[in-house]
Amino acid sequence: MAAPPLLTLQDVALTFGGTPLIERAELTIAPGERTCLVGRNGSGKSTLMRIAAGLVEPDRAVRFVQPGTTIRYLAQEPDFSGFETTQAFAEAGLAPGDDPHRARYLLESLGLSGSEDPRRLSGGEARRTALAQALAPEPDILLLDEPTNHLDLPAIEWLESELKRTRSALVLISHDRRFLSALSRATVWLDRGVTRRIEQGFSSFEAWRDAFFEEEERDKHKLDRKIADEEHWLRYGVTARRKRNVRRLADLQNLRKQSREHRRPVGQAVLTASEGAASGTLIAEAKHVSKSYGERRIVHDLSLRVLRGDRLGIVGPNGAGKTTLINLLTGAVPPDSGEMRLGTGLNMVHLDQARAVLEPSATVTEVLTGGRGDSVTVGGRSRHVIGYLKDFLFAPEQARTPVSVLSGGERNRLLIARALAQPSNLLVLDEPTNDLDLETLDLLQEMLGDYAGTLILVSHDRDFLDRVAGTVLVSEGEGRWVEYAGGYTDMLNQRGRGVEARSDGPDKAGRERSEPRERTPRAEAGPARTKLGFKEQHELKTLPGRMAELEAGIAKLREVLSDPGLYGRDPGRFQKATAMLGAAETELAAAEERWLTLEMQRESQGG
Repeated sequence: MAAPPLLTLQDVALTFGGTPLIERAELTIAPGERTCLVGRNGSGKSTLMRIAAGLVEPDRAVRFVQPGTTIRYLAQEPDFSGFETTQAFAEAGLAPGDDPHRARYLLESLGLSGSEDPRRLSGGEARRTALAQALAPEPDILLLDEPTNHLDLPAIEWLESELKRTRSALVLISHDRRFLSALSRATVWLDRGVTRRIEQGFSSFEAWRDAFFEEEERDKHKLDRKIADEEHWLRYGVTARRKRNVRRLADLQNLRKQSREHRRPVGQAVLTASEGAASGTLIAEAKHVSKSYGERRIVHDLSLRVLRGDRLGIVGPNGAGKTTLINLLTGAVPPDSGEMRLGTGLNMVHLDQARAVLEPSATVTEVLTGGRGDSVTVGGRSRHVIGYLKDFLFAPEQARTPVSVLSGGERNRLLIARALAQPSNLLVLDEPTNDLDLETLDLLQEMLGDYAGTLILVSHDRDFLDRVAGTVLVSEGEGRWVEYAGGYTDMLNQRGRGVEARSDGPDKAGRERSEPRERTPRAEAGPARTKLGFKEQHELKTLPGRMAELEAGIAKLREVLSDPGLYGRDPGRFQKATAMLGAAETELAAAEERWLTLEMQRESQGG
């Protein structure tokens, strides 16, 4: 018998201004459950999370929490007022009987000493401190709103492993696909004020959502056709059998009302970069370049060529010097030694993750036009600013809105809109995925795939790097950077490990951090060169056949799911096929990775 839910929300409604934000939302959290809450920017996900935490009073709702249930909520912007140190803030989450050492353990695991002043924390340090407070008591329910924002790759991967071990029930909001796929077992979709739930993780969600939209569009088309037929009758047949006609006329009015009240999905962003004249073949070339600040090496003896059309991803822990490296490659700062050469005809647009280019008092229109009229030039063509804003999901009334009142996702969309309006042949994007919803991320990836110029990208989003980057430049510590072919997953396979946290010797608490392992370039390193055993040889021989079987099965499942009427006729079969497809794709990815590992090991033996 299943355990009763720890928390239940039913019939939640909340209106800000005229349009309801939430109309009929539900959320049920059972012990140990792993749920992701998804929806577009502005759909009300964070608000629903705060209602679940008891921090927002809705217009209408039935909220029940099992007596004795402990809930911890991670806000996007934590309030540190009244706390002298990060340890004091983390320990404030503990209740009598909780382990007092856990807060300290979490802070140290996240790279903090506990003595930091909360008023002087960077964005990443603030997020780590807030995570320590939320995780410290090991509550019954953890509500985490964008927990990976401002975290570097080592911290994201540590958090992922920590949450896999926790006994707490999880509700996650995140734009990080890989994070959601690794942790979720159920998905709640908040769309146009209503929640819908599937008992599958995020990896199955997008196919289910797309099928739902297709079915909904067909239903809307049938409704429109019925209205058209009834209106034809109204014009030409209303005089006959008047009593029955009165009722039919009332039915027509109800159909019209349904059509008017149908809230269509919010339009998709339309992302197109304004491309400038082609650059020369060479974009940038570094020959034995080094750069240090004081005794700290940022770049040491780097030799690298970036050519026209390259897609270079840069990854490393916070503090590794990614921004300095970009400044070197683009000529913004000179090297201490070595030769740095830039190509000809470069027209660069730089998207700054700090959003420093946005003046808080400026309006959305002023950001795009520079305060000159109501038109913006995109791709050599003049467009009215409101039309251009609609491409990025801004409502017309937001054109005069000050930047200071925009959400994080809206600010990022505005920055992207501003950057893409400028002609360029070199795009430098520093953490472009922060605060973007998943649909906008998809479109940004498609735009970058079509972009004819050169891309230099800094990101902690592993899935985004896999989809966009052609090569990955990784910090190896002590100012050394090594380039790997492919995206983030390809780098893992070649390097044999992920990105380690930066080590600076003794940390702030005076504890000596462990020495980093000896690191060598990929040409000299790789998987351990041990001889394949009989079992591994058999596995290497049979894996291609298994992969072929999986690919055939995936093709059949996709053919089943391509039936546009399946969801309407048989939702159970649709959900079963969707789950089987997700499992098969996961198994195929694991098989391909295992085959690659064994094949590299075999080649390292010389045959």
